[in-house]
Amino acid sequence: MVFTRDREARELGDLLNEAGAGHRLSEEEAIRLFKVSDRQVWDIAHAADERRETVVGNLVSYVRNQNINVTNYCINACGFCGFSRKPGEKDGYFHNLDVIREKAALAKSRKVTEICTVSGLHPDFNVDSYVEVITAIREGAPGVHIHASNPMEVAYAARKSGITTLEVLRMMKDAGLGSLCGTAAEILVDEVRQVICPGKVSTDEWIRIIKETHRLGIRSTATIMYGHCETVQDRVRHLAILRDIQDETRGFTEFVPLSFIHMNTPLFRKGIARAGATGREDLLMTAVSRLFLDTIDHIQVSWVKTGTKMAQLGLLAGADDLGGTMFEESISKGAGARDTDYLDPDEMERIAADIGRPLRQRDTLYHLI
Repeated sequence: MVFTRDREARELGDLLNEAGAGHRLSEEEAIRLFKVSDRQVWDIAHAADERRETVVGNLVSYVRNQNINVTNYCINACGFCGFSRKPGEKDGYFHNLDVIREKAALAKSRKVTEICTVSGLHPDFNVDSYVEVITAIREGAPGVHIHASNPMEVAYAARKSGITTLEVLRMMKDAGLGSLCGTAAEILVDEVRQVICPGKVSTDEWIRIIKETHRLGIRSTATIMYGHCETVQDRVRHLAILRDIQDETRGFTEFVPLSFIHMNTPLFRKGIARAGATGREDLLMTAVSRLFLDTIDHIQVSWVKTGTKMAQLGLLAGADDLGGTMFEESISKGAGARDTDYLDPDEMERIAADIGRPLRQRDTLYHLI
């Protein structure tokens, strides 16, 4: 038994050394790394942290941003969502264009460089609705980067308006869209999507819309939502899809792992999903992503999803970005997360300084400010 453990440790060490030297991990190798459950987790985290230093250096970056969630009314009923409401339900809301302008102006007064909006699929929305929202934000906060919508919203706007998704993206870009949210990806495996979000676009449609986005010169984030009812193999297939897209388009600005918040979600309450990812899984998702996604420079930790302490550990396991200040956050809060509204840059400074790294503000496209 001791001999077997020693041999496995040597094999893992060899694999990590090869990855650090530029070897592109296969899906089978990534699956092996995700399944480690003993002290070798720290070896993987160390290898990822060294890779991070090689790729982007020692800076910890963040963006000064604010969310504007226009509405929580939604035609879908995703099993992982505690945010959406049906028209007429308690706590439902829809902000009109005047309110959106006011919120955007408030964001600008807070010296944000990015306004982000992802909302429910309002039953009355079409492409004009999304264009009007982008325009209102631009009018309320001129010069601020608009990071908005996602492939699901693009597909929804196209279907409701009888036009193509490419036309929707062009109209959004003309209105002032700066970059697209890479959300609605969840897990890019259709068997899993049928369980957790059957009303959302298929894997192939998500891929097609993201590629259209990148070809128009609109950058996007890349995300994964893990810790519910997916397998390790599903996670790696998702990462492989993102890597293939990035090989082709180079359009992803960053990768953001989103740990499943379970408390108020139908998936968990029905016993379909487990109670979110463990700390080991959170750490490995960051570390393995850094080693596997060799053409995506920036790996972000989501303090909203994991808390600031776990986010700090992620910065020691391959991540280089702390995400945004937020100011307002509704989606994770609706699922049961706490303390999601605002992270002061002074606290970010404390987190970074504690691990001996300098903190720097960036914009959405990772230009340092």
